[in-house]
Amino acid sequence: MSNIISSELTGKLRGKLLPNERLANYTSWRTGGPADYIFIPADLDDLSTFLKGFSSTIPLTWLGLGSNTLVRDGGIDGVVIITQGALSKLEYINPQEVRAEAGVASAQLARSTARTGFSGLEFMAGIPGTVGGALAMNAGCFGGETWRFVRQVETINRFGEIKVRPLLDFEIGYRHVSRPVDEWFVAGHFSLQAGDKEASLNNIRALLEKRNNTQPTGTANCGSVFRNPADNFAGKLIQECGLKGQYLGGACVSEKHANFIINDKDATSADIENLITKVRTIVEEKTGVRLIPEVCIIGRSI
Repeated sequence: MSNIISSELTGKLRGKLLPNERLANYTSWRTGGPADYIFIPADLDDLSTFLKGFSSTIPLTWLGLGSNTLVRDGGIDGVVIITQGALSKLEYINPQEVRAEAGVASAQLARSTARTGFSGLEFMAGIPGTVGGALAMNAGCFGGETWRFVRQVETINRFGEIKVRPLLDFEIGYRHVSRPVDEWFVAGHFSLQAGDKEASLNNIRALLEKRNNTQPTGTANCGSVFRNPADNFAGKLIQECGLKGQYLGGACVSEKHANFIINDKDATSADIENLITKVRTIVEEKTGVRLIPEVCIIGRSI
């Protein structure tokens, strides 16, 4: 541990610092090799304490629910910070604003605001990740996008300093958000509008029913694998190329929705990554469209 944080701060940590922890336990694809260390902070203050004593020469990676991430089989150098179950505060600042920390599940934020009588964030019930991940990639579904509702965000840098930043500090695009180097989202402040509790909850139920009917929920997958190209849908293109049900090792293109890849038979991360490459190649050869992965692929290959 002394190689990771300064000795004077070691005794001040309240979270867990675990060596050689297998990341398959922290990703929705259920694959991925070990991290040198993972750190699960007790809360935001504990995370700040950790980073203040953290060596700036050691690589740092962040994971929420691990739902938009493929960790390669060789694992990850340095420290992986796990936000789920750690940065979990959700609080109503005033009748127009809710603050949700990075480890809050997007679905939890959607349900909480609906039950409290607000509308607008119902679509987030369909995002299979955390608020931190939704902020980092401008996640969206069912016609909604995260940053349309963001008032401001809180970030933390490698020195444990927390900053409140306005929207003007970021460039927002489709499934893309630029951010200052070596700063990470630790909370988002979202705009609220008065709504009808029952109508919002019914909307969430309808959205989830649609999701269950059209997507392979209940399986080991990361959510959508590819971004939708302009004026088209990635799943439609993949299906038209006859790739539904295509296997590579234990990884399979979903029969239910072609823009999902499932860990069906104890797949490795290499199986999944190779299938992603194969799908991209075939779609480009047959349609001329080069699909852009939405999933973030990180770590060492074996």
